[in-house]
Amino acid sequence: QLYRDARECLTLLSQRLGSQKFFFGDSPASLDAFVFSRLAPLLKAKLPNGKLQQHLKSLQNLCNYCTSILSLYFPWDGGEPPASAPRAAGADGGEAEEDPHKRRNQVLSVLVGLVAMLGYAFLSGIVSIQRGGAGPAARQPIALEEEEEEE
Repeated sequence: QLYRDARECLTLLSQRLGSQKFFFGDSPASLDAFVFSRLAPLLKAKLPNGKLQQHLKSLQNLCNYCTSILSLYFPWDGGEPPASAPRAAGADGGEAEEDPHKRRNQVLSVLVGLVAMLGYAFLSGIVSIQRGGAGPAARQPIALEEEEEEE
């Protein structure tokens, strides 16, 4: 039943697409992105049971639709990645070309992690800050109290 429904869905999509480039004319819409996200893996992946894949391959306009979107938005598919894609470290120019802001990003991620951990510690009550009274005699240094573990 599931395969029959899926075959019917593919056939209806093929009929709706007809000879158009996209479902709603010459420019892609969100429906095109959704349909492509379902059809491309079905068309390209190696599947243990290829009944549905064979049916899709028999619908030439849907195959052309997927191929058109792949070549338009993913021109490197099956070949070399685009020139703007980051290179592996040490490939041609060393690590400096990989990411010019790598060190800054590392420092920022460590700082964000520290702030998150400290925030959690204070908000959950693991660490608390207690201050003394307002008078000069009552001034005490800020003390950090750790929650005692009960045995």
